[in-house]
Amino acid sequence: MKHIFLSFTFVLLAFSIKAASLLLPMDEVQKDHLKSYGIAFWVLKNGGEVDWLLNYRGGSFMTAYDKKLENECKIRGVSYEVLPDAKVSEIITLINDPSVNMDLVKLEKAPRIAVYSPPDKGLLEDAVVLVLKYAEIPFDMVYDEQVLKGDLPKYDWLHLHHEDFTGQFSKFNGGSPYQPWYIQDMKDENAMAKKWGFSKVSKMKLEVAQRIRDFCAGGGFLFAMCSGADSFDLALAAVNTDICDEIYDGDPPDPSAQSKLDFSQTIAFQNFTVDVNPYTMRFSNIDVGRSRGRDMSTDFFTLFDFSAKWDVIPSMLTQNHEKVIKGFMGLATAFNKDKLKPNVTIMGEKKVGNEAKYIHGEYGKGQWTFYGGHDPEDYQHNPNEPPTDLALHPNSPGYRLILNNILFPAAKKKKQKT
Repeated sequence: MKHIFLSFTFVLLAFSIKAASLLLPMDEVQKDHLKSYGIAFWVLKNGGEVDWLLNYRGGSFMTAYDKKLENECKIRGVSYEVLPDAKVSEIITLINDPSVNMDLVKLEKAPRIAVYSPPDKGLLEDAVVLVLKYAEIPFDMVYDEQVLKGDLPKYDWLHLHHEDFTGQFSKFNGGSPYQPWYIQDMKDENAMAKKWGFSKVSKMKLEVAQRIRDFCAGGGFLFAMCSGADSFDLALAAVNTDICDEIYDGDPPDPSAQSKLDFSQTIAFQNFTVDVNPYTMRFSNIDVGRSRGRDMSTDFFTLFDFSAKWDVIPSMLTQNHEKVIKGFMGLATAFNKDKLKPNVTIMGEKKVGNEAKYIHGEYGKGQWTFYGGHDPEDYQHNPNEPPTDLALHPNSPGYRLILNNILFPAAKKKKQKT
């Protein structure tokens, strides 16, 4: 009888372990928020599913328990909790309560990720590349040649490195004209334009921007930071004119360029004024970074609180353990709210100065997110500085916003109701 009882106990224990779930808490108890996203991605890559618990303990992740998964959490230094079925049922009941601002979104398939970036970025490391590597999330690098070859449909999610799509080489001629990396970049871009039959770089970049816009319209997810956001729309709007000075493309800009901008071509911004001065590191009045007059000690932006059950998409994209987040600068630091199209959703803002820091919208069958600034943990990054070591910032709320977007395409979508 004793042996039968022990056998029965063993069966119950085995069943309970098999039926248990593993929770990655994303509140203040989490030792490494950034690597937690990598664990969620790892589960998806291995054929599992992840429940994203919106607004539950900072947007926690929950999945079926597996010993290999537990070991992976230990190896990567990610905090986790093993939950019995009773606790899981309690959590689900709480989340389903209509009076509670929470929801559950199933993540089903690991998105195919690409980063649009030159092979040699010079001394400007990209925040998205840094966090993808730190979180151990796989991705491919693509650039103009891959876009022009038609490779974008291979991917679900595309990030735009802080690129200048206008053909003005980020206007570094006003700040770094004699730097070897800048001179080499101009040579490489001109050689690529010639190879593909374009008369100048601005023409090639326009074609690339249009292909990327088509990728989004066809159902892709587009993410951009810094000048990758505003210069993208500016290039699209300048489809019928020339906004580049002769030091960049060999001929002067069109004196009527402003009146010829076509805002029907853009996805996020409208009614902006282009800056054709070749020596100012500013593309237009979309960016408020040069006129804001703030310092690091007072620079913060606030995330909006969305209804998790009704506004599921912006709720996913704003999951965080903090709602007030440190600001940071870039070639495009923040976006002038007066220049946003009516259908743009502002997810993070600084009301003083009319600044939108973090915005989202739909385009065709796809969706896009733009995030102002260069590096969430480096207030004013300079080209000669080393890249940010994310091991020193494992709980960065600013970097979490990037990772929200990376997991977003894996979600089984619920239609936004407002």
